Amino acid sequence: MSERIVVDPITRIEGHLRIEAQMEGDSIQSAYSSGTMVRGIEIILRGRDPRDAWAFAQRICGVCTLVHGIASVRSVENALNYRIPPNAELIRNLMIAAQYVHDHVMHFYHLHALDWVDVVSALSADPKATSELAQSLSNYSKSSPGYFADVQKRLKEFVESGQLGIFANGYWGHPAYKLPPEANLMAVAHYLDALAWQRDAVVLHAILGGKNPHPMFLVGGAPSAISVDSGQQGGTALDVVGLQKIQNVIDSMRSFVDQVYVPDTLAIAGFYKDWGSRGEGLGNFLTYGDFPDPVKGMGDPSGYMIPPGAILNRDLSTVHEVDMHADDQIQEFVSHSWYDYKGGKEQGLHPYQGETAFDYDGRGGPQPPFEQLNVDDGYSWLKSPRWKGHSMEVGPLARVLMLYARGHEQTRELVGMTLNKLDIPVEALFSTLGRTAARTLETKIIVDAMQGMYDQLVANIRSGDLKTFNEALWDPSTWPKKCQGVGYMEAPRGGLAHWIVIENEKIANYQAVVPSTWNAGPRDPKGVPGAYEAALQDNHQLVDPKQPVEILRTIHSFDPCIACAVHVSDEGGEELVKVKVR
Repeated sequence: MSERIVVDPITRIEGHLRIEAQMEGDSIQSAYSSGTMVRGIEIILRGRDPRDAWAFAQRICGVCTLVHGIASVRSVENALNYRIPPNAELIRNLMIAAQYVHDHVMHFYHLHALDWVDVVSALSADPKATSELAQSLSNYSKSSPGYFADVQKRLKEFVESGQLGIFANGYWGHPAYKLPPEANLMAVAHYLDALAWQRDAVVLHAILGGKNPHPMFLVGGAPSAISVDSGQQGGTALDVVGLQKIQNVIDSMRSFVDQVYVPDTLAIAGFYKDWGSRGEGLGNFLTYGDFPDPVKGMGDPSGYMIPPGAILNRDLSTVHEVDMHADDQIQEFVSHSWYDYKGGKEQGLHPYQGETAFDYDGRGGPQPPFEQLNVDDGYSWLKSPRWKGHSMEVGPLARVLMLYARGHEQTRELVGMTLNKLDIPVEALFSTLGRTAARTLETKIIVDAMQGMYDQLVANIRSGDLKTFNEALWDPSTWPKKCQGVGYMEAPRGGLAHWIVIENEKIANYQAVVPSTWNAGPRDPKGVPGAYEAALQDNHQLVDPKQPVEILRTIHSFDPCIACAVHVSDEGGEELVKVKVR
């Protein structure tokens, strides 16, 4: 086997991801994406009460924190045809929206910005010039020369102490960095501000779900009792005080997005316009849809703020309908994964019929420590999802393109503004740069929509509607002997769905197909790559193969979360952690 550039693990992500890049000169000829932990949540859930599934499934990941809980309760509700009250839909929508804003801001500054921002360069910046730059971009209240001088002093102390602290292990000084020192200092300052800001952002989850991470959920509604008697005995967190705190969180979120996140994205992107021509790969995009109308509910996609659909070959004039239940639409393949199917590794299975059977040794898994993946056989603990046989990208770019294709007015205005501001063609959307910009634009769209969700909830409460839970189907004796359903949502990283089969009041089968499985999955039986692999093969040249920051830029533009796609075992296949629940 010829040698490849290996990046393992890809840093600043959740979970374990390995990338191997086969080079031709200074360009990537082919790439291989490997999830290096093993999935097991589907096995853990068999035989359990479906109403408890969300509490287990939500622990798939700590970064996504609520999305698996939402998908899980929706899967049970779909199987039982279980409608929830409008207030519960609004509460869930607010919690999902808050997760988006928090997650995207954290990703930009703490997981992705340092691929573009040279921290050490900020030491040579002029704080006064940095202040002038920041004030030319927005009216952010902290943009004074003294503020940036203080940040620079703190950074200097890190360096002079012999360590960079939270900024260690970067490719500082790499020739691929293009920002002037003042832009680098501004970005570092906002990196630190975002750390403090996010503490306030999670308050909304704590009020509506009891805590963060992993707020509480409930099949049939939301566990958020509404109290109109604030301060009296029997009051709840969702009273007049709690509602005002939620309003304050929304205001804080909108302010940071408008005054810091959006201006920083545009400013940094202006120096990296060449990245608008590389890193797309597939040209196929998939959304499940989310943010249902509170009255129409999840059963009526016409009321979704984010519409469902599939786009093939960049054709925004045609949106294909997606059926989550159809056997021939969404399927998972294991031809290059460390699993096996009873019917053979070449077949694809719809998640209702999904199997989770580990087969590391039989599928060519190299014994650790290993130098290179066996890409002719299995090389990942991730499966390969396909929609009607197509490899698809999910995530912010897919959603923005879907909103654009469906004629969403604000999306079209924001996309037009971005293209004009950066002076780039519409084709630049289909790229690493476009993916990163799309994440920022959808954050703006969602944070603006939160006010309307909040206002509607308050209006319902004022009219006397305090219901957040539907008791109709809570008793399992009322359930059919066998049923199945799918719960889906648009997680920050892309379309997420949990499929459940219920027999005799217990879970008979459970399968989760997550965003990073769609994007990070390996090749299928036809040799078609997943989204990461295809994106890395799309016009990628490396300035220095020993410091492949270009690989990090494109992979991080997807915001990988490999913990969502795989779960921990040791080299012998034994569980590392067991949790006993009485």
